[in-house]
Amino acid sequence: MNLDDIRLALVAELASASTDAALAQVRARYLGKDGVITNLRKNVDFSKLSPEERKAFGTGFNTLKDQAEAELEAAKVRIAASGVRDAVEFDYTLPGNDRRMGAIHPIVATTLEVEDIFRSMGFSVYHGDEAVSEFENFDALNIPGDHPARDMQDTFWMENGMVLRTHTSSMQNRALRQLGVPMRAIFPGRCFRNEALDITHENTFYQLEGMMVDKDVSVANLIAVMRDFLSAVFRRDIEVRLRPGFFPFVEPGFELDFKTTLNGVRRWVELMPCGMIHPVVLRNAGIDPEVYSGFAFGLGLTRLAMLRHGIPDIRLLNKADLRFNQQFPAAL
Repeated sequence: MNLDDIRLALVAELASASTDAALAQVRARYLGKDGVITNLRKNVDFSKLSPEERKAFGTGFNTLKDQAEAELEAAKVRIAASGVRDAVEFDYTLPGNDRRMGAIHPIVATTLEVEDIFRSMGFSVYHGDEAVSEFENFDALNIPGDHPARDMQDTFWMENGMVLRTHTSSMQNRALRQLGVPMRAIFPGRCFRNEALDITHENTFYQLEGMMVDKDVSVANLIAVMRDFLSAVFRRDIEVRLRPGFFPFVEPGFELDFKTTLNGVRRWVELMPCGMIHPVVLRNAGIDPEVYSGFAFGLGLTRLAMLRHGIPDIRLLNKADLRFNQQFPAAL
């Protein structure tokens, strides 16, 4: 390869170099200790050259080296102007410029606290999928295709026939099959519904489903567990009551209210649907309802977080607005 060919090859490689690291590799390949240009002098036997040939080689070599340095410097300026930097130049372990302490989101904090309370009561925590089958979300819960309860939940479908779960109750059938009976478990997680957004409704929200299945489980067990749970959450004795309510997967079904003070007024607040697990739900999971019984309840984690922190608008929780998030403590 003659001197002109070496210079043209160098120019071509520099044209494709877009980072400082690539530029350094080209420099080493041509001007490094064993570079192409450097080795030109090492591979010439000057004793066999005439004075004129030695002079011509020296002039050509020095010109090529100067041209190479100039091309490398021009490439360096071009890369710097482009703003492209090597990933290795950024040290991700260095602290950021904003030294403010981060915070745990109120929904996450509420979820972690609720999980700890139920664990202390002998419940396991079971995390399911957000995309579930139609059977798990509806049919297994005694909600067939023509049931009116589907009208407000039959929402976000995927092309493969799965549905984004509309409630954490969708985990009941799978948990019963995988965990078996007797069992105590809660299933916290995110749910999705095609809601008209307002201060109390979001299309993405968090729920917690809970179940206890064993022999001779009764409504009295349900009331005791709910009262102990709420007393632990609000750190005081809580008064609860049950009102009749219809939900396809429980029989009998209830609305559980608890008494609290809102805006200076003592009043009952509706918190969660609950009830005794419907025999159809148990059979769908391969469990004999003549032998086992149980209760189930659904708790709105988003709503509970709003109650705990006095948050007036549910939409604030999903906005990622720092002005809102920075109002909460950095730790539980």
